Amino acid sequence: MNIKKGKFLETILAEKRLEIAKMPEEQVGKVRQTYNFYDYLKEHSDQLQVIAEVKKASPSLGDINLEVDIVDQAKNYEQAGAAMISVLTDPVFFKGNIEYLREISENVQIPTLNKDFIIDKKQINRAVNAGATVILLIVAVFENQYPKLQNLYNYALSLGLEVLVETHNKAELEIAHQLGAKIIGVNNRNLKTFEVSLQNSVDLTPYFKEDNIYISESGIFSANEAQKVSDAFNGILVGTALMQSENLKKSFKDLKVKRKTNEN
Repeated sequence: MNIKKGKFLETILAEKRLEIAKMPEEQVGKVRQTYNFYDYLKEHSDQLQVIAEVKKASPSLGDINLEVDIVDQAKNYEQAGAAMISVLTDPVFFKGNIEYLREISENVQIPTLNKDFIIDKKQINRAVNAGATVILLIVAVFENQYPKLQNLYNYALSLGLEVLVETHNKAELEIAHQLGAKIIGVNNRNLKTFEVSLQNSVDLTPYFKEDNIYISESGIFSANEAQKVSDAFNGILVGTALMQSENLKKSFKDLKVKRKTNEN
């Protein structure tokens, strides 16, 4: 589906509402057992940790790797040292599927993130039942709807999920802090234009809080970019570079750069 420039988020959310209207209500089960992602990153703070993403396509790049065996890719991520696996479940714009999350979660031991535009409890219940241990909530999606964001955040926590709260600017970062989010993402991609700049992550670092975990998302392809965000951020979310990598072991070694922390 083609999206007009500047209308990415608006178009995606309109489609998402149609998808949710047809989505069945699921009786929510128990969250899959694995380690706590927040605790893991706090305990492994000497290196930048990698959230490795399984994605076949994106609106900005088009097809990335349609032929990939998603389970093999996820297992390879786990063996190479991923801290968590992010799974795209949006079918229209990212060629994802909730079944990808289910299959991957059944075949790895580490946390899995349901990467989607989540705006309804139905999606959260479905994420749990498909094996997710972490969900994504994007502040930009809830413009002028803070109570709705808060309700979904609290609901996810009540089920035993962890939540990655994604921000793009200082105002959204303040909302994430107000929410009490422990795991906060800074997306380097502008959701209105889909343009990417690593400067987005760099500019927000003065406003970070010591107890939180921060993840830099999008636009990270090599050790060079990883190094730029390594001191202020605990982790990075990497999709395209890993989906196209011919040597995952080397890619992870390059990305998991040493961090300067208070302890070292």
